Amino acid sequence: MDNITTIDNKSRKSFLNKQVIQQFAAFGALIIMYVFFSIFGRNFFSVDNFISIALQTSIIAFIGIGVTFPIITAGIDLSIGSVLALSGVVTGLSMKAGIHPIFAVIFGLFTGILCGAVNAFWITKGGLPPFIATLGMMGIARGVALLITNAAPVYEFPESFEIIGGDIFNIPVPVIIMIVTALIFGFILTRTNLGTYVYSIGSNEEATRLSGINITLIKFIVYAMCGLLSAVAGIVLASRLITAQPTAGNAYELDAIASAVIGGTSLMGGVGTITGTLIGAFIIGVLRNGLNIMGVSSFIQQIIIGSVIIGAVYIDQLRNKIR
Repeated sequence: MDNITTIDNKSRKSFLNKQVIQQFAAFGALIIMYVFFSIFGRNFFSVDNFISIALQTSIIAFIGIGVTFPIITAGIDLSIGSVLALSGVVTGLSMKAGIHPIFAVIFGLFTGILCGAVNAFWITKGGLPPFIATLGMMGIARGVALLITNAAPVYEFPESFEIIGGDIFNIPVPVIIMIVTALIFGFILTRTNLGTYVYSIGSNEEATRLSGINITLIKFIVYAMCGLLSAVAGIVLASRLITAQPTAGNAYELDAIASAVIGGTSLMGGVGTITGTLIGAFIIGVLRNGLNIMGVSSFIQQIIIGSVIIGAVYIDQLRNKIR
């Protein structure tokens, strides 16, 4: 185990400069976009709009941070948008049934963890590719959310629950939660043995296995954390909108994965940071907000954002060739 830690610390250091360069490039692109929209977008450059961008970005940031872990292990999780919706409606229905909001939130979080654990089971024990296992969960979680709500939104929550999506000293609580989440999971990824093993699995899973690391356990933790953060996103969104929609989070997985890749996480595994993912999430948030302010149609926005995603993946491929 000490050997694999040493090996992967060296491996991580060998990629460090490239990751730093990628993060600076992504941050530079974010600054350029912000300046551009500040010049050409009316009322874009304002404190209120910046707070609005951060609030809108928070949901994508939660699931983006979550999916960063599976991607670093050379996996993927396509179910995060559906798990977001299911966790939100489970929390909402629990409160409607008279359960205290704290316990309702716990039920919602557990729902996300359970979905992630089921994904990990099929990947590690069932031998399914992560793409297939999580694609199946995407349909299952969405179907369950629609079934238990009869495809109707859940609303009329206690006022205490609405605090999660509210403000503290004019700062949105979801933004505060986003920052705390990024700090916690950034620490886990860079300062703990779990983070070392995550990088190691993505770099060379077989070597990691031969070094005595419990690959199955690590993947269970990774996918459970991804499910947990999807649940956090679903609960925060339900509190913010004061309603839990079984259709919430539709196609959010694309933005989350794009955020990670734009921020430097490699789809080939072994490389990625939480800071980079957060920057990637803000790039998408600023891009959407700026295009809306400039009056660009939603159809053109889809084309632009799709092009950004393709460009990010292409850069990732080039980066892998250079390693």
